[in-house]
Amino acid sequence: MDSRYEKLKSLLDEQDYPSVYYFKAITKRNDERIVRIKRCFSEIAVVELHESRKGNYVSVCVKEMMLTSEDIIAGYESLGQMEGVIVL
Repeated sequence: MDSRYEKLKSLLDEQDYPSVYYFKAITKRNDERIVRIKRCFSEIAVVELHESRKGNYVSVCVKEMMLTSEDIIAGYESLGQMEGVIVL
């Protein structure tokens, strides 16, 4: 696990699991990149797309049932490896 996620992991370890977790990423409007973001999660994850006012950017919001804090960190690590994606 990347050291930048240690504090987040300690906070997540205080939660009860399984639990629904909400991920959010922002990227320039790019259909291929949006598909790659969706592939970081299971097929049953709820994905919502919200375009910016001018349509240049899109926020990708994902709600998914997570079984452990490690699953959540893995989601952040997968998203963080993508070029042009800002993870919130």
